Amino acid sequence: MKTLALFLVLGWASAVAAGPARTHPFGWEDMFAMVRLADPRPAPDGSRVLVSETRFDIEANSSNTDLALIDSRGEHRRLTFTPEVDTNGRWTADGRSILFLSSRSGSMQIWRLPADGGEACQVTTLPVDIEGFELAPGDGRVLFWARVFPDCKDLKCTADRLAELAKSKVKARIFDRLMIRHWDSWFEGRRNHLFVMDLEAGKPIDLTPGWDQDTPTVPWGGADEFDWSPDGKTVAFASKPSKNEAWHTNTEIYLMPASGKGKPSCLTSANPAWDTHPVFSPDGKQLAYLAMDRPGFEADRFHIVIHDLSSGRKRPLAKDWDRSVNEMIWSADGRTLYATASEHARLKIFAVDVASGAVKAIVEEGSNSSLTLTRTGELVFLRDRMVHPREVFVHNPASGDTQRRSRVNDAHLASVRMSEPEDFWFEHDGSRIHGWLLKPVGWQKGRSYPLAFLIHGGPQGCWGDDFHYRWNPQFYAGAGYAVVGIDFRGSTSYGQAFVDAIRGNWGPGPYSDLMAGLEHVLEKNRFIDRKRMCALGASFGGYMINWIAGQEHPFRCLVNHDGDFDTTSSYFNTEELWFPEWEMQGTPWESREVYERNSPLRHVARWKTPMLVIQGALDFRVVETEAFSTFNALQRKGIESKLLYFPDENHWVRKPQNSRLWHRTVLAWLNRWTRK
Repeated sequence: MKTLALFLVLGWASAVAAGPARTHPFGWEDMFAMVRLADPRPAPDGSRVLVSETRFDIEANSSNTDLALIDSRGEHRRLTFTPEVDTNGRWTADGRSILFLSSRSGSMQIWRLPADGGEACQVTTLPVDIEGFELAPGDGRVLFWARVFPDCKDLKCTADRLAELAKSKVKARIFDRLMIRHWDSWFEGRRNHLFVMDLEAGKPIDLTPGWDQDTPTVPWGGADEFDWSPDGKTVAFASKPSKNEAWHTNTEIYLMPASGKGKPSCLTSANPAWDTHPVFSPDGKQLAYLAMDRPGFEADRFHIVIHDLSSGRKRPLAKDWDRSVNEMIWSADGRTLYATASEHARLKIFAVDVASGAVKAIVEEGSNSSLTLTRTGELVFLRDRMVHPREVFVHNPASGDTQRRSRVNDAHLASVRMSEPEDFWFEHDGSRIHGWLLKPVGWQKGRSYPLAFLIHGGPQGCWGDDFHYRWNPQFYAGAGYAVVGIDFRGSTSYGQAFVDAIRGNWGPGPYSDLMAGLEHVLEKNRFIDRKRMCALGASFGGYMINWIAGQEHPFRCLVNHDGDFDTTSSYFNTEELWFPEWEMQGTPWESREVYERNSPLRHVARWKTPMLVIQGALDFRVVETEAFSTFNALQRKGIESKLLYFPDENHWVRKPQNSRLWHRTVLAWLNRWTRK
């Protein structure tokens, strides 16, 4: 009998013979060869777009980020070539210079670069790293954030304390409250604070001195959580109060004079749920922001609120629009808010009329993000699809035309063959459910193929039409597998009721949807070999792999990355307690039956399917003991199993060589169990 490896080689050879000799099926090396674009910023005259772009050096096991320009003809020119990180590029008002963050001096500081080329010069020499910044209207000042000890009176105090901690031979930590760690970092007392600084005077002003809470709201927060008023006199920002922060989602919007005089005033104290993303209207008279209604629920619908700054009145905008907004930006005339929101597995751009709340989709293809606006009113943004990574696009709201501006990755994409994703829908349990099918690269009618059945995380996420760098369906299609991804109940982009349907029903509900969707696909696509199927998932998808293992299923093998083994133990080991408390309808001592009913642990006696278990030691969301418990159970029951453990990765696998090992190990596991 032929092995799948030989089958894939023969299939690839026949496909190559039928097509251009220089192409090959998409693989892991192609994924990491892509240039990853981010943060598009149009020049003041609209002629060029500034981007940051990241490249990976696989052998050095590292990445580097530089700045580049895309002109109106789509021509690409790199501006920086240093081995250090250059990012967060911002145009000065006259378009002659670019300010950006760079680590080339040993810490992240602001530098200035002539827009037409030349040598960069350092602007700031602060004793701590600058995490990000935005120029004030008029260029003379910047609003930046940095991680500081709240009780320190200046940045030097923070730097000195960090130096003392580094020198100390005692590495113990003492805590008297939560959180003690978050995502992949231990809490060591520092908080994000916002600072305003005159670039000439160089003396930063802390806008929240003494605040023991983050602004932006998390250590890796971004500029979408604060905004300058058009006159440069006021700063709006989001910040999460630290009291009981491990089990609440309440985030507030504040206003603060940019002079640093006075105290921040809270605009959203009446709402105990999440408020964020404040953006001033062009005339400075209104503030739009995003709000959720239900406290403790991180996947509630984000809707738009308009706050009149003179009267203090608030009004919801497009209240009945059943979509959750990701980001938004005002039109130049202040009559429209352009917003992105997920709809049916696409991240679309919508125009929301500020007066009436009428909503219209204006860009519907692919996944669109990082909205910016030119002075002439054109939208500049990034778009990716399953068949290409992010590139710069421009949309003209007046004409309705959307044009692709950059083609940074086209040359490499021309050398690979991908599978065109196909939408499908099916009816199950009273819902219309969406999924994707990708045929194997080189698919030929009359042949049978194995299946990689992918289960997304979240669970409030979806298989979007985007280019993923960790769970990319094209990797499996390029390896000769049919690929299926189904958006089970709890998935986003299909309305809030569908998101809510998973609460208290993590196991049986999604499992039922997944199995019904799988059967639908198999009935419609007879080329998929029912005897050669494997299921793979991460985070909630990993949990679902453990759940499937204890149920009736048709899979020859399973792959569980960072998945919960027991819902009760995972509650006591994670950091964001609001998440399980919402999903399981309370704490384990309040809702014991819900936790136990949804725990894969209950069904371990029925486990019999070979499983690959993968875990990162720095994952503080789904901790390593969940993976060890899974592997222990598999080994004790005598089930074929393997554990891949990364001591230097968190909830994701990001380092190039670790990612290569991950993909090789997963593919070898699939190949082993899907032999004919």
